[in-house]
Amino acid sequence: MIIYGASGHGLVIKDILLRMGCDSVHFVDDADKPHWVGGQVVKPQSIEWNDKLPCVLGIGNNSIRQKLDLAITADFVKAIHPNSILAIDSDHIGAGTVIMAGVIVNTGTKVGRHAILNTSSSIDHECVIEDFVHVSPNATLCGNVSVGEGSHIGAGATIIQGITVGKWATIGAGAVVIRDVPDYAVVVGNPARTIRSVPKF
Repeated sequence: MIIYGASGHGLVIKDILLRMGCDSVHFVDDADKPHWVGGQVVKPQSIEWNDKLPCVLGIGNNSIRQKLDLAITADFVKAIHPNSILAIDSDHIGAGTVIMAGVIVNTGTKVGRHAILNTSSSIDHECVIEDFVHVSPNATLCGNVSVGEGSHIGAGATIIQGITVGKWATIGAGAVVIRDVPDYAVVVGNPARTIRSVPKF
């Protein structure tokens, strides 16, 4: 198993993969020469990629994960911590998605490719989480919440039921979102308010 990206996030993914029963986990990144992270050598990305190489992107930045998904031909796999709780019908989780310890995903929820559901986040019934989204630790999405491509939900944020968060939006840590969030908006506070818009280039 390959983790592309040698960082603290990558080390957490390594722990998940080992707990899932993977007996061989290796890091690669874009460095010019091998180096060490967490007691393990990290190889340059010049290894031969192919569509049979199982890989998880160990990078927290949503935009970079999107770029790598387009650039790398690999067998992207899910990394799901055994101490997460997924509804019985949680079969709509996209390739490359990482689900960390303590996460709860309730019935009818759909999660796209290369999403991150970080430690102890709670995703309630019938939510839709698009590709490249990052839901930070202890964030709560109530029922029927939709989160657009590439958006980042900050640590401890709460999004009430039925809300739509646009694509590439940022929800600040601890925000309480009670109304829809436009594409590219940055919202903070309780109740959350838009403080600026940051279009993705």
